[in-house]
Amino acid sequence: MNYPKAWIDYLIYFHTDQDFFECHEVLEEHWKNEGMKGNLWPGLIQIAVALYHQRRSNMNGAKRMITSGIQKLYEERNALIELGLDVDTLFEVLENRKKEIDQQKEFTSIALPMSHPLLHACLKKSAKTEEDWKTKRIPDDQIIHKHRLRDRTPVIEEREKQKLQKKRTL
Repeated sequence: MNYPKAWIDYLIYFHTDQDFFECHEVLEEHWKNEGMKGNLWPGLIQIAVALYHQRRSNMNGAKRMITSGIQKLYEERNALIELGLDVDTLFEVLENRKKEIDQQKEFTSIALPMSHPLLHACLKKSAKTEEDWKTKRIPDDQIIHKHRLRDRTPVIEEREKQKLQKKRTL
């Protein structure tokens, strides 16, 4: 099976480093490049963002994101199957996580239920063993608080550039 590169990258970030911020970044770029169609990629992005928020104890943000993400993904069941996920187990995992967020429970890692071909593709790209894949390490502060610690210079420069262009066209 030939899976999108961004999907494999998302899964590697999701399962090995639990870098949910990077999950968002790689899928958002893929979604934009595809023409921003459908709810598949936004739904998966929102699941990662929900986990990012939950881990940082932002339960309001986590609840909003997981609720919206689950709704979007219910519309994309067939696409999720094509991506190699066991949808019945996936929605069970996500609904359970939503309940935990509602109950203000502390973050614990989850795994997305993958088919063997999808797992094999992830292991091959990540050069991990199945045992490595299952081992959950506690992420460092750089991953947990990534949105606050990253260099935003290019984003700020791009915004300023856009403002200048807008002024010129007025």
